[in-house]
Order: sequence, then structure tokens, then C-alpha cells
Amino acid sequence: MSQFTPYSIYGIIGYPLGHSMSPLIHTTSFQDYGIPAVLVPFPTPPEDIATLFKSVRLLNIRGLCVTIPHKQTIIPYLDEVTEHVKKAGAANLVYWDGDKLCGDNTDIIGFMQPLAQKKLPAEYKKVLLLGAGGAARAAVVGLQDLGYHDITVTDIVTDLPEALAKEFNLKTVAWEDRDKVEAQIIINSTPLGMQGKFEDQTPYEQAWFKGKGIAYDIVYTPYNTKFRQEAEKAGWESISGREMFIGQANAQFKIWTGKDLSEKAKQAVIDALAGK
Repeated sequence: MSQFTPYSIYGIIGYPLGHSMSPLIHTTSFQDYGIPAVLVPFPTPPEDIATLFKSVRLLNIRGLCVTIPHKQTIIPYLDEVTEHVKKAGAANLVYWDGDKLCGDNTDIIGFMQPLAQKKLPAEYKKVLLLGAGGAARAAVVGLQDLGYHDITVTDIVTDLPEALAKEFNLKTVAWEDRDKVEAQIIINSTPLGMQGKFEDQTPYEQAWFKGKGIAYDIVYTPYNTKFRQEAEKAGWESISGREMFIGQANAQFKIWTGKDLSEKAKQAVIDALAGK
């Protein structure tokens, strides 16, 4: 009888999970390194989160990627969390450290790396953050870690920016006045532009981009969002959500395995986002 090698199970939890590239990038990397593991989707409605974590412990699921709407609600189910989770109030990664189930936030690392690699001019000091949800929290922690402290936040949901501003010492502006804010770095952390019903929308119009700057879209499907297209037409540089996604996924894989994502896995995501 041939020997059977048991597979380790990893998962991604969220609701819904239609646009996730996590199974592709992680499972491809497991295969490329000969690691007997697979990452599978676990669509989990909010009311089932407690049951899900019982299952993680019972079935010895080795790790989880975490996406909307669970990044904040999972924290009480974890034994320990990192400083980044404490700062952001959100976790996007679950992993085991011995017998402790732990949480980290690799969105922060994934967000920071593309900005740091750009080596932006010193005069790029003012930041406008569009959206004040979970992704925005990770962006703020990353921005402040990089030394950006002149940050104005806005959201169509009026109470969200106030809470974020109070916690992180930010400025706020009404959503309808967002075009009046002077900024050299503009970040979209809203779902506007995401594949599906918001795909033809942008939170910021071409005519509003003044001077020179960089537009950073956290949305990664599609690759060329309307927000980035409008920015580039106005002469601005842009960063795609794809770069942040690959960066945060690489940090996740490294925590789980000690290895970087395989180049084949990164290319598989790039090809998938390009519709190849």
C-alpha cells in the first residue's frame, strides 16, 4: 500500500467570497514548494463565525485569510494578536503559534511596501483617504508608520471618518467636499471601482486631480480601475491594488511557511487579473 501524505487545510473566510484570489496564490505556492497543503474558501455569514472558529480548533485548520466582513469580529476568538492588529483593530490572518491561535494584519505590510518602494518626493506630504472602513484603518497605520501624518479622511457614511479621525488624530472632510482637499497622495479604500456593480464608478474625478501626485487604489479587481485611469489621464502616477494584494499575501505565506510566495503563484494572479 502506498503511503498517504495528509494535507494541511488552510482557508479564506468572508461573505461573500466571489472576487478572492487567495486560493489561487496560496495553493499554487504550496504546490510549487512541494508542501502538502491547500487553501480553500469557507464562505461564512456573520452569524456563523463562532461555529467556524470551533471548527478551526476541532479540525486543526492550519491558518485562515480573513476578508470582509470578519476582520474585526474575529478578534475575540483568538488567543493572541500582534501590535499591528491592536493598532488597526482588525486582523486578516489567522495562524498557530504552538497551541495558541493568533491573529496578524498583513494588510498593513502589503499597503506600505508599494509606497515605500516608490521613493516619493519629500513634498508629497498631504494624504486624502477615501473611505473609512476596515481597509482604511490598515492604510492609516501603514501611512503613519511611513511618517505621513497630514491625513484627511472622508466617507459617504458620515460617522465613520469622525471615529477614525479621533482614534488616529486625522482631519476629516465631508464626502461632497473631497475635491477641495489639497493632497499629493490620494488613496481609494472604498469598493467603488471593484468588479461587479461598482466597476464603472470612481470616488474621485479626473478634473479634481491637481498638480502632481500618486493615486493608490486598494481595489485589485479589475487591475485598471476607473480611479487609476482618471488619475493617469490627469498626469498622476498610480499604484494598483494588485501590488498591495501580492504584498500582503506574501507576508501571510511567510508567516505560515517561512517562505516567500513562488514567482509562478504571483504570475498566476497577475494573469488571472488580466483575464488570461
